[in-house]
Amino acid sequence: MIEFDRVTRTFGRKVAVKDLSLTVESGELYALLGRNGAGKTTTIKMLVGLLRPDRGVVRVRGIDVAKATEETNQFIGYVPDEPHLYDKLTGREFLRFVAEMYGMKDPEITNEMERQIEQFQLKDFVDQLTESYSHGMKQRTVFAAVLIHDPPVLVVDEPMIGLDPHSARLVKDLLKKRAATGATVLISTHTLSAAEEVASRIGVMDNGRLLFDG
Repeated sequence: MIEFDRVTRTFGRKVAVKDLSLTVESGELYALLGRNGAGKTTTIKMLVGLLRPDRGVVRVRGIDVAKATEETNQFIGYVPDEPHLYDKLTGREFLRFVAEMYGMKDPEITNEMERQIEQFQLKDFVDQLTESYSHGMKQRTVFAAVLIHDPPVLVVDEPMIGLDPHSARLVKDLLKKRAATGATVLISTHTLSAAEEVASRIGVMDNGRLLFDG
């Protein structure tokens, strides 16, 4: 479960998020909808521990993210709006690196890597250096890495940007599947059609405020 309890975050005089209260339960796929600059990415960065709120509390599974970021990160899979990989690693090496960072051991790593490679159809390029990947290939590899430790909370910032139709279909199906199996899924998007297609609930954000939730 994700909970924002009267959360505010400012940057100088600019209020990026103001008095946000929101709860997303297990099994929900929640889409935070709004134009660029509405406060969506700031909200997500507070959720995953990259920013601290000025006021209020962000909780994941009842734990204060600001006070126990390392602990809550074990529960969260986070896909940013720009996928970042290590150029001089292959996709397979990157997946193993991430799995080891989460404390996973062989043979679990090998088994889970193969499962994710098949799920995201990475086989044709997973042994190439990631510097040669297209945006869609990078995004699919990042999703595979994020899910390798099977997190109960999945957070995705603008999941459809730059994806070809095939990759977009894979991602949409994955998001719905994760929620259907009981995960808590929160995505941000500025595209109404994408939100309508995948989400069980939608929140509309503008100028740092949640204007609609339902």
